[in-house]
Amino acid sequence: MFNRSEKVAEAIHELVSGLIVKGMKDPRIGFITITGVKVTDDIRQATIYYTVMGDDEARASTARGLASATGFLRREIGKQLRLKFAPELHFKYDQSIEYGNRIDQLLKDIETEKGSDD
Repeated sequence: MFNRSEKVAEAIHELVSGLIVKGMKDPRIGFITITGVKVTDDIRQATIYYTVMGDDEARASTARGLASATGFLRREIGKQLRLKFAPELHFKYDQSIEYGNRIDQLLKDIETEKGSDD
């Protein structure tokens, strides 16, 4: 069973994803995917995890764009979700895809080395 903070996290995930795609025109924000949202039990803080396509500069540019859009996103969350207090938003780059790709590459390298030993 979902508790209130999990329901709010899910709603924030959907809302922020939609707002970034449709409602924001900031050229600094690259091809971004919201990978998850964690909300504190009191709904006062929300951490939004994201990934972005591109190099380190694209990642840094997107981080600056998200920081700039925090006020807009927070107002929209409060208004559209009808929350008494909109949570303070924190954006965090999600490195799990990079870690997964690195692990896949290491496993392929190991498999290649095994094949060459035979």
